[in-house]
Amino acid sequence: MAQACYVKKDFITEAEEKSLLTEVEPHMKRLRYEKSHWDDAIHLYREREQRKWRDENLDVISRIRSESFGANTEHLTYVHILDLHKDGVIKPHIDSIRYCGDVITGVSLLSDAIMRLRHKDQKDELVVDLLMPRRSLYRLGGPGRYDFTHEVLDETESVWQGQKVPRDRRISIICRDLPKLSNRAIQEEEIKLKPIPEEN
Repeated sequence: MAQACYVKKDFITEAEEKSLLTEVEPHMKRLRYEKSHWDDAIHLYREREQRKWRDENLDVISRIRSESFGANTEHLTYVHILDLHKDGVIKPHIDSIRYCGDVITGVSLLSDAIMRLRHKDQKDELVVDLLMPRRSLYRLGGPGRYDFTHEVLDETESVWQGQKVPRDRRISIICRDLPKLSNRAIQEEEIKLKPIPEEN
């Protein structure tokens, strides 16, 4: 699973992080933190989708995609921006196959965090923690995408190799590929999506 799910430290520079934040922060500040997500997967968050980026930040988005996807991948046009409050958590879940494809990838801004992968059937036997340092890239693919739930731990649980990992507000810039389902399979999926605010 290591080739499909991994973290790459220092994937972006401090200057690139600052540039991304300068572009997304004005939009995020207009949104309030939500206490519950449409599928109850996230607590204390705000999110939006963005299609158009400044050239310097589009270069970073392109680099994320080049690192995490194959050459002929069809990408979702909009990039997902998830702003998690210092006290927020992402609960164990598997992203719906209706809305993204084989890979979920992104970069972490503002804070370190720990992502926990837990097998959907062998919940206590197969557990993997990934340390996601600030400015790192994470990639979930293969078994980690479909056979494991993933979650972002709160500060009380955030421990790496015996050391506490301080948690602060964290913004993720997330890229996904197109779903691979047929129209009929999509209709049979039970999960309903609540629309996310879109801005150009």
